[in-house]
Amino acid sequence: MPDARALAAAYGVRVELADLGDWGSVNLIAEYDPDGPVIRIDTNALRQAQGDGGVCGVRAAIDEAIAHELYHHREAIGEIPRLRDRAARERAADAYAAQFLASPVASQGLATHPVASQGLATHPVAAQGRATHPVTLSLSKGGA
Repeated sequence: MPDARALAAAYGVRVELADLGDWGSVNLIAEYDPDGPVIRIDTNALRQAQGDGGVCGVRAAIDEAIAHELYHHREAIGEIPRLRDRAARERAADAYAAQFLASPVASQGLATHPVASQGLATHPVAAQGRATHPVTLSLSKGGA
């Protein structure tokens, strides 16, 4: 399975676990903050994922959230064009995450990942084969 954490590290994006609060009828799983840059994953959403699938469910939820939010990071750094419509951006981020997570990763690193060959993960650091650094998930109180 592709390593979303390694790709986040290659982009220099921190990943944190945080209580993102109550968003009413909106189910906020994660957020991308270009100041940092940082991806914050909601601890409440992870509790639900653990109930749905145990530890494997939590890992899958974290990987999916990171991959989704990396799409938004790529928009922020100008690697891909930012779509005007918010709903279209969210659909595109979901599609990117699904495609990234469904693709096998070659042993040479993320630069040979099928998603990368389609221009979806072409960050220069990933292309140099350095996308193998672990991401430390940190627990913080509250989100911005």
